Amino acid sequence: MRDIQDIFDRSYADYADAIFRHCAFRLMNRERGKDLMQEAFLRLWVELGKGVEVLNMRAFLYRIANNLIIDDVRKKKEMSLDELQETGWDKGEDKTQEMQSRVLFHDILATLKSMKPDDRELIVMRYIDGLTPADIAEVLSEAPNTVSVRLHRAVKELRSLMRSPQTSNFGSIDISVVLQQSS
Repeated sequence: MRDIQDIFDRSYADYADAIFRHCAFRLMNRERGKDLMQEAFLRLWVELGKGVEVLNMRAFLYRIANNLIIDDVRKKKEMSLDELQETGWDKGEDKTQEMQSRVLFHDILATLKSMKPDDRELIVMRYIDGLTPADIAEVLSEAPNTVSVRLHRAVKELRSLMRSPQTSNFGSIDISVVLQQSS
């Protein structure tokens, strides 16, 4: 029993913040993100209690979190971007960030909302959550090469949408860098 507690405590210390950010970002709701993060760790505890051996804890937790997010989205309608802009997005980070970076980040968020959910999920996992393509492949139960190709196409699509007449022209700005800096 002590081993399970140690594994759980270490996993919570290592991944709780990342799982929270992933859930909160995907749902655009900090409180709901906190609830789903707690539920993910509750499910981890149950699985560890059953004797399940977890080889890649990070991927396992992201898979649980993704399943919880999918269930939550099916139950509720997503928060609109207008609501997000009205309520703000307090990431608990440095509040001195340049306004231009915030505007660009919100434009990227708006563009992400218009993308296919599968493409959006890949971009979030890679550039917001910082998962490697191999980790994403494990979370999604796909081949790493398939994930890399899908990710490449999703980023290409995001760049294309960011340069479309409906959005501002950001020229050669590296969208992935903006997403990583803003997360």
